[in-house]
Amino acid sequence: MQAYIEGRNVNLTFRPPNRGPVRALSNFDIDIGEGEFLSIVGPSGCGKSTFLNVLLGLIKPDSGDIRMGGKPIAGPGGDRAMVFQEFGLLPWRTVQANVELGLELKGIAASARRDVSQPLIEMIGLAGFEGHFPHELSGGMKQRVGLARALATDPNVLLMDEPFAALDAQTRDLMQVELLRVWQTAKKTVLFVTHQIDEAIYLSDRVMVMTKRPGRAKKIFPIALPRPRDYEMRVTPEFNELKLEIWNALKDEITV
Repeated sequence: MQAYIEGRNVNLTFRPPNRGPVRALSNFDIDIGEGEFLSIVGPSGCGKSTFLNVLLGLIKPDSGDIRMGGKPIAGPGGDRAMVFQEFGLLPWRTVQANVELGLELKGIAASARRDVSQPLIEMIGLAGFEGHFPHELSGGMKQRVGLARALATDPNVLLMDEPFAALDAQTRDLMQVELLRVWQTAKKTVLFVTHQIDEAIYLSDRVMVMTKRPGRAKKIFPIALPRPRDYEMRVTPEFNELKLEIWNALKDEITV
């Protein structure tokens, strides 16, 4: 698969005032194919979220090369969108208005915004909730709104930073199914950060294990499980063999 996102020898050190430097990324390499779903797992503080912010264009690395579609990433752009763990919905805006936020900021007319947002709201299963406010929604519904908002500007790449971490276990499982359905429909490139090995295997084409800080790619596991995937796949020998292999690569990087 030809790489759509390429990172080579990415290095980043934070230098906070009144404290010593913190090396976040060290010679970090990554390749992601167009339309691929790649998950990153690693110990806390290893630089997973930091790299998402580098890829989003919010943080500039000290050295290294990061390209998307063959072009260097020099800053934020409409070709990338982030889905956050904490939902990030504006409480004074309705579901429809939250989904349309990025379009509104781009100066798109209200009627054109509605033409984009309504099919997305239907796709995520929230038709009938267009006029509801975030406090009237469950956690899973809020995260679906966040996903629709990210898709509304039609980015090429979705960056997802532990988007289901705040959800209960049952809702999390349902949201994983929902995300796969949306991904297969929207055909976006996805980089997904998680601490859950099961989640990474279930969703992904490949899973990258990162080392402890300073983070780098330790090993990448192809996930050759057939699609579409169902919940029963999680109890198959093939799934659990992959889980054990990934855990064995990850456990030496974790300190307690």
